[in-house]
Amino acid sequence: MENGKLKIGITQGDINGISYEVILKTLIEPKVYEPHAVVLYGSSKVASYHKKNLDLTLSMTVVNTALDAQYGAVSVVNCTDDEVKVDLGQSTPVAGQCSWQALQRAVRELKDGMIDVLVTGPINKHNIQSEQFQFPGHTEYLEREFGQGRQGLMLMACESMRVAVATGHIPVEEVPAALNQALILDKIKTLDKSLRYDFAIDKPRIAVLALNPHAGDEGLIGRQEQDIIAPAVEEARKQNLCVFGPIAADGFFGSDNYMRYDGILAMYHDQGLIPFKALSMGHGVNFTAGLPIVRTSPAHGTAYELAGQNLADESSFREALYMACDIYFNRLRYEEMHRNPLRKQHIEQSGGDDLPPVSEEEL
Repeated sequence: MENGKLKIGITQGDINGISYEVILKTLIEPKVYEPHAVVLYGSSKVASYHKKNLDLTLSMTVVNTALDAQYGAVSVVNCTDDEVKVDLGQSTPVAGQCSWQALQRAVRELKDGMIDVLVTGPINKHNIQSEQFQFPGHTEYLEREFGQGRQGLMLMACESMRVAVATGHIPVEEVPAALNQALILDKIKTLDKSLRYDFAIDKPRIAVLALNPHAGDEGLIGRQEQDIIAPAVEEARKQNLCVFGPIAADGFFGSDNYMRYDGILAMYHDQGLIPFKALSMGHGVNFTAGLPIVRTSPAHGTAYELAGQNLADESSFREALYMACDIYFNRLRYEEMHRNPLRKQHIEQSGGDDLPPVSEEEL
């Protein structure tokens, strides 16, 4: 960062989907990114192809590295072959290779401090697979590159809610065996820290969802709530975290109860992401919490069926860019406020007693 100005890295994602469309539609408005510098990792020729196809006008300068990128402008770091073929709406090995090349280069320059935040375009999790990339998605790859033994946390965020998942990209049949008290407690603590550190919420309120229908009905439909989830919640409360649960997911999202919490921990991917995507109205962002770097992405995929038709909505990508910058500055402010522990003001811990109780309708 230089004088409050960031270098924002963006990866091209899948060149055959809507990634370039949402990126370009976002960047044609300079007020979205100024005074920062935008560095697009991809291909100037592929970008030009998409600009022409979509009839968009955007000035982009080719640079060797992000170090050469100018503030208040959009630059491109070429990562792929100039002769790469675009097949709109198709999943191809070439598109997967291009996705990987852009991601690999962006991560390298992020490690070297050339960019400050990373916004990733949507990839196809199948065609990107190779000897170099054998991960279910961005989150797991970034864990390896930046986690230093720590796990990242998939956190979906929008204005009305923030939903994290205890288990990520694994088959549903493997979820019950993957859950344990230590895992859930760790995810609660990671979510709590992210809400404080990344979203500037002083005393976050967290709801933990049940795994089984009706929160297990006291063991009638399953015992994970009694044996695993409730003990993890109780331990988190002993550590002065404001946590409630386990709460049955259907009643929770079927009412306005989700709006009473700063963060929600779902037990598996679709339990959290289906209601999130239904309620976020296309403005949701995927943020990888728990890592020392800032990475966001739009909360949608490649959408091959829309590719090249100028029908894609760029709202989610634009929000991802905004959120990456906001989180970066929130972290700076948090570190400044907590740099000298002796200057902290004493805050009386209520132990969560001021939180709304869990109603019968939520169980």
